[in-house]
Amino acid sequence: MPNELPEPPAHPPAGAPTQPRNPLHGVTLEAMVTALADFYGWDGLAQHIAIRCFSVDPSVSSSLKFLRKTPWARDKVESLYLFMLREQRRAR
Repeated sequence: MPNELPEPPAHPPAGAPTQPRNPLHGVTLEAMVTALADFYGWDGLAQHIAIRCFSVDPSVSSSLKFLRKTPWARDKVESLYLFMLREQRRAR
């Protein structure tokens, strides 16, 4: 019938990972900023991503406020976080 709606796709079973190859899946922005600050330090983080919340009186909470409102900066943080993960795997 032409007016019939397609059936929705079946959902994966409970407990199954929905994005097994996405390293950002389940990682909060706070966890990313904290890990980056621990790995690079605030000065190093400010050198990699030139935004004031990393260079002037930096803190996790001020960074989160800015990053949640600024998609381009959040994209840069996510990219640097993925780069950090690759560097950590390479160092093993």
